[in-house]
Amino acid sequence: MCSHLAAFGTLYKLKVDFASHLARVPLGFHILIGSGKLRKIMDENIEKIEGFIAHQLPDIVASLVAPVVMIAILMVVDWRLGLCALVGIAVAIHVQIRAYGNDGAKKMMDAYQTSLEDMNNAAVEYVRGITVVKAFGQSVYSLRRMYEAIKSYTKMVIPYTLSWENYMSAFTTIVNNIYLFLVPVGILIATTTRDYAAFASSFIFYLIFVPSIATVLMKIMYVTSNGMQITGGVERMDEILAEPELPQPSEPKQAKTFDIAFDHVNFSYAGQETPALMDVTFRAEQGQITAVVGPSGGGKTTIAHLIPRFFDVAAGSIRIGGIDVRDMTSECLMEQVSFVFQDVFLFKQSILENIRLGNQSATDEQVIAAAKAAQCHEFIEKLPHGYHTVIGTAGIHLSGGEKQRIAIARAIVKDAPIIVLDEATAFSDPENEHLIQRAFETLMRGKTVVMIAHRLSTVRGANKILVLEHGQLIEQGAHEALLAIQGRYFDLWTMYNKTLNWKMDRKGVLEHA
Repeated sequence: MCSHLAAFGTLYKLKVDFASHLARVPLGFHILIGSGKLRKIMDENIEKIEGFIAHQLPDIVASLVAPVVMIAILMVVDWRLGLCALVGIAVAIHVQIRAYGNDGAKKMMDAYQTSLEDMNNAAVEYVRGITVVKAFGQSVYSLRRMYEAIKSYTKMVIPYTLSWENYMSAFTTIVNNIYLFLVPVGILIATTTRDYAAFASSFIFYLIFVPSIATVLMKIMYVTSNGMQITGGVERMDEILAEPELPQPSEPKQAKTFDIAFDHVNFSYAGQETPALMDVTFRAEQGQITAVVGPSGGGKTTIAHLIPRFFDVAAGSIRIGGIDVRDMTSECLMEQVSFVFQDVFLFKQSILENIRLGNQSATDEQVIAAAKAAQCHEFIEKLPHGYHTVIGTAGIHLSGGEKQRIAIARAIVKDAPIIVLDEATAFSDPENEHLIQRAFETLMRGKTVVMIAHRLSTVRGANKILVLEHGQLIEQGAHEALLAIQGRYFDLWTMYNKTLNWKMDRKGVLEHA
């Protein structure tokens, strides 16, 4: 009972501490690490520790005490036969130490844990993308990452298992045949003793008693094996807990105005040789729309991630109202920025609560007003329970455009002075895009807006357009001014307009109209 209470207390504290630490690390860390690895650590590894404390820790105590008592009995009954039994026990323990105490075993365990985490990440990604997988006939190509992860895990598990084969075989053979160490000495004693009855009773006692030691030693082997897995899990947890928290200023400042200035910003993602941004300098004025365009991989989303300090810049600075974002607390910074991303995440809660996530103090009337401004009040009212309809239950599912408008309502109810839009209309149909654009008009009024976009039609009316390519800011200015210089933006605009004129002929060949 005590071990279970201690285990549940440890489980609670570990999960709370782990979740608290994850809340304090840079948000970019969550983007890079993968949800499968975090899920494995938070669920499997922590619960294994709970199981270890509740069940295996008492077994360890029993497994350590029992051999001491047994050895004492062996030495008291007949010290000569006891020493013989001790030789067998010592050999078995030596094999166990060789099995678990060498560097190779630790490296194998680390490799095993890594391959298991990779497989978990791939599995989570597969489940999230199951619609796409089914749409493409569940081909091997659609499942390539998961297939490779499983294959890698299999390649790891087989040598991992075989690496224990010799040790386990030797250990099992020794512990199950310890009594054989008694036979030569027993024969020697029998030839010299005068009290055959006393010797026979002692020898029979040893033949019966010694095999019971094998059970105890096997349990020690089992507990040690589990202990190594627990150790590997704890090391994985330590890696996460050792992840530096986002530094907080000792004397925090608060912006009074909300223009955004990038000053010679350089940034690289961990493990990437090519910089994501190189010497980027621009200013997004308060009350204006600053659009960011360019080819994929140019650094557009990186800019969106750096404004709220998902990552810290490698060089240069980002300022809001003249205040470096590193001189602002995370809470203060996040209060000043609202996001509408391409991929909208809605919790399995009521629509009312999903919108209220932007501002927990918002009244029902304020939430409904935000929904009306975001052009989603009408479809919400048609749902079975209106604003109290729980998303994802009883067949309640929303289209991409409907989710996007709820995300905009969430941003409206937050009423932050800075708005970051990251490909917010990338996959909208014409009707939804029209409604989303109307919602944007309400959302962006009087705010500092940074808009990341592929559809150049959505940025035509922006006050300033930034053109990024290969992490460098190569052009900036208004739409007409950029077209006039006939540079990279002119090329992008020309290609975009050509795509609008594509048509399908009877043979299914795309051609320009």
